[in-house]
Amino acid sequence: MPSSIFRPDLLAGQVALVTGGGTGIGAAIARELGELGATVVIASRRAENIEPAAAGLSELLGRTVYGALVDIRDRDRVNALIAEVLDAHGRLDILVNNGGGQFMAPAETISPNGFDKVVANNLTGTWNMTRAAADAWMLQHGGRIINITMLTGRGFPGMAHSVSARAGVEAMTRGLGVEWAPRGIRVNCIAPGYIASSGLKRYPPSLGILEALPSRVPLKRLGRREEIAWMVAYLASPAGDYITGQTLTIAGGSDLWGDLWPVPDPPDLGPAVPEEDPWER
Repeated sequence: MPSSIFRPDLLAGQVALVTGGGTGIGAAIARELGELGATVVIASRRAENIEPAAAGLSELLGRTVYGALVDIRDRDRVNALIAEVLDAHGRLDILVNNGGGQFMAPAETISPNGFDKVVANNLTGTWNMTRAAADAWMLQHGGRIINITMLTGRGFPGMAHSVSARAGVEAMTRGLGVEWAPRGIRVNCIAPGYIASSGLKRYPPSLGILEALPSRVPLKRLGRREEIAWMVAYLASPAGDYITGQTLTIAGGSDLWGDLWPVPDPPDLGPAVPEEDPWER
């Protein structure tokens, strides 16, 4: 199935690794990169996510999407995964650090262990993947590293642990974007706002998230998964050659808007509907 935005062979001959690639935004990124001709490896620590996603994406694309198990917190396993990708495919041009995880909780209820695990999932895990890919391939051959974060510029009640870790990823991206620029490595972040993906199902129904979110966005809708995937493809393509160390926000204006300036809702505004692939149902 061709991309609706880019030419089909845009990334032909390149190899892309997407962590957290079995569900939600990660699966959409994997699909877009595959539609552009890249050889795609998706990775997750959960076999129940990766195995059906690899099969489903392979069927959609008409060629193999490879699945791999990895806990990005485990440096030895991360290094082994990068070695496996290089052994199987001979190169690694694009690393998308989408893997991570968090839970919503008031700050005063987050345990030390809970805080440490979220930081390990999101900041340390991203560092582990980034260093492994750089050491094994990119420092010698160049490449693209694209980190998926979240909105970190405003207060985010209930997410003190995750927003701290993601802000760390963005700071790391700025530093590496400068430091590794002479090595031909572009490092950037994408900060999604409210995206209609299966991840919305993790929030307690009692919070009314699906009903409330559309009106919280000036554009009066949630983002689509493919809108994040398109920006990943843009950064991975020659169009992104002169962009590094940046955090690009895709949020429909929700990162800019405060409650003191209301934007009227359209009369037909309904609840958000999460988008899912067949293997997520």
